[in-house]
Amino acid sequence: MKNFALIGAAGYIAPRHMKAIKDTGNNLVAALDSYDGIGVMDSYFPEASFFTEYERFDRFIDKWRKKDGIEYIGIATPNYLHDSHIRFALKSGADAICEKPLVLNPHNIDQLKIIEKETRQKIYSILQLRLHPSIIALKEKISKELKEKPNKIYDIDLTYLTSRGKWYFQSWKGDEAKSGGIASNIGVHFYDMLCWIFGDVEENIVHLKISDTNAGSFKLKNANVRWFLSVNYNYIPEDVKAKGVRTYRSIAVDGEEIEFSGGFADLHTRSYEEILKGNGFGLDEAYGSIRTVSTIRNLDPIGMKGDYHPFIKKVIV
Repeated sequence: MKNFALIGAAGYIAPRHMKAIKDTGNNLVAALDSYDGIGVMDSYFPEASFFTEYERFDRFIDKWRKKDGIEYIGIATPNYLHDSHIRFALKSGADAICEKPLVLNPHNIDQLKIIEKETRQKIYSILQLRLHPSIIALKEKISKELKEKPNKIYDIDLTYLTSRGKWYFQSWKGDEAKSGGIASNIGVHFYDMLCWIFGDVEENIVHLKISDTNAGSFKLKNANVRWFLSVNYNYIPEDVKAKGVRTYRSIAVDGEEIEFSGGFADLHTRSYEEILKGNGFGLDEAYGSIRTVSTIRNLDPIGMKGDYHPFIKKVIV
C-alpha cells in the first residue's frame, strides 16, 4: 500500500483522484484545500487529515515523510498553481500526479525537468484520453493504415461543447492568466490525443478567440484538423438539447464519427494503475500539447478565413 497526499480536494475533478487512490488499494493520508466543504472525503478516506492552510499541510507532510513516507502527491488545483505544487511534491520526496494542463507554458516543463533530475522524483500528467478504449482502437486503426499509406492526410473535425453557467467567468477558470483560457482548460487533452494519433502540430491557426469560445485549425503530420471549443450552451445542437444534455463531444475522421461519449468514469483509476506500474505519462509526453495551447493563447485570430470549423457561423461576437 502506497501513501498519497492530495493538493486541491474541493474541485470537480478531485473525487476522481480520491476514487483512483482507493480503487488501486492505496491510502490518502492528507489533503489540502482553501475551501473547507470537503464532505466528499467521507466517501473515500474519512480518516485522512485535512488542511486549509498550506503552512500546516507542509509541516504535516514533512513529518509524515520522515516517519512513514509519502510516495505520491496528487495535484488538482487551479492550472496556474500546478507548477508550484509539482515543485512542492518533488521537494517533499514524492512523485507528482498532476491534472491537465500540466503547466501553462513549455518553458515551465523545461525547468521541471531540471528539478526531476535534482530530486530523482518523477512527474506524471493525467492524459486520460490515451487510455480511452475507443481512442486506443482509433490509434490502432490509423497506425495500421499509415503503415500502408504513410503520407495519407486525414480530414478531422473536433467539436467539444461543455456548458458552464455564469459562475465560470467569476472563478479562476474564466481568468486566462490563471486557467490559460478555453483551449488550455478544456481543449488540451483533445489536442494531446490528436497529436498522439496523427503526429505533431506543423501549423497552428486561430480563427476565433473570445472568452467563452475558441476555434482554429491545425496541420498535423498526417491530418488537417478544424476544432471548436466552447462553454456556451447556445451552440449545442438542438437535438442534443432536447435530451436534456449540456455537453457535446464529436470527433469526425474523414466524415466518420468516432463514438467516445462514454467510458470516461474510470479513466483516472486507469491512469493511476499505469503510474503505479511505472507506465505513466511524463514530461515529454505532455510537452507537445502544452506548446500547442501556449501558442494558441498568443496567436491573433484571423476570423473566417481559410479552412475553419463550420460552428463558427453560429457565434455572435
